[in-house]
Amino acid sequence: MPGVTAHGSGPDLSAITRAASREAGGVPPGLLGDYLPAVLEAFRSGRRLSAAELAGYARSGEQAAEGGVALGGLVDLYLSATWRLWRELPAGSYSPMVLRAAVLAVLHAADDAVAAAAGGFERAYLSVARREEAERREFFEDLLSGRGAVADLLVRGERLGLRLAGPHQVMLVGSAESGGSVSLTGIHSDAVAAEAAAPSSSRVVSRRGRLVVIVGSVGGDEAAGVARALAGALARQATGHRADAREPGRDGPPPWRIALGRSYPGPSGVVRSYDEAADALDAAQRLGLADEVVKAADLLIYQVLLRDRAAITDLVQTLLTPLTRARGGAAPLLATLDAYYARGGVATEAAGDLHLSVRTVTYRLARVRELTGRDPGRPADALALQVAVIGARMLDWPATRLEHE
Repeated sequence: MPGVTAHGSGPDLSAITRAASREAGGVPPGLLGDYLPAVLEAFRSGRRLSAAELAGYARSGEQAAEGGVALGGLVDLYLSATWRLWRELPAGSYSPMVLRAAVLAVLHAADDAVAAAAGGFERAYLSVARREEAERREFFEDLLSGRGAVADLLVRGERLGLRLAGPHQVMLVGSAESGGSVSLTGIHSDAVAAEAAAPSSSRVVSRRGRLVVIVGSVGGDEAAGVARALAGALARQATGHRADAREPGRDGPPPWRIALGRSYPGPSGVVRSYDEAADALDAAQRLGLADEVVKAADLLIYQVLLRDRAAITDLVQTLLTPLTRARGGAAPLLATLDAYYARGGVATEAAGDLHLSVRTVTYRLARVRELTGRDPGRPADALALQVAVIGARMLDWPATRLEHE
């Protein structure tokens, strides 16, 4: 095919490159490589870009992604350079066939070069994203497990926008039962974004099947605000994805739960708050609490009981194992005691919660007194029985055998 012949000294490619870079928002002009000379040659000869040239533009795309250049800016650089070059190409009296071939050659060159650069960008971007995500996960694993030097964690956290020197509060979000079907995927980003007052230093990560939310604590109530946003998002998801989703006012534990640790400064404070939230979540699940949001500060008494497992096991075994001699076993009597104490020792209200007659409840309380020798209505006995019932729930007794049995 006859090409277009050159006229004069040709366009100033350096000036075109600089102008295209400015128009693209300051994208480095070097990312064009030898694109303009190649397009000029394509205009004159009608040839397509070579594989080696396309590979070079793909490398430019990779460099752009690794250097933090946006894909739109990279594409804009190439297209801006193309139309600026076209404006400077020599005019002449060309036959329609020759001119059409020259136009197609330039369009093909632009299309192929942009496609190659975009392909290189996407490959490198995915690689960078995977590397950054791996580094992010490694950092949070080191932070939450208490590994790593404090100075190193402070520096790495700063790179992720987490200023660990100040106070932070950790909350955990998990399904109420192990292996529960409530999915937490896609919840955290929308929920945290919905809480406009959430500090910019807040971060969310998934760990061991739970969401971990680290909230910068300045005024003291930031975590509570984020917890409310998360609770709302989880409730909407549960309503949309589960036919048996918990309705307002429905008895029993929620399908998910949020536990808040207390606020502490520094990397070690994050670990401490995380451990408190984990203990609070575990205690709430063992106790079957109906609360959707629990605070570690409100469950300290239960955590104290869990820490002295031998003592609470001994208390349960001493006070409650006689209940196993009752018809139907210990479980109905434990449920009755639990409801009775939850209602402040009012049998009529406990009967309503249990959907039983008052006569049945009072009969069961009498059986407890007969079997244990402790009167549920007598204050001194009530304290011991109530603590033992709490311990039984935390030890999952009688479904699980006690260590001393």
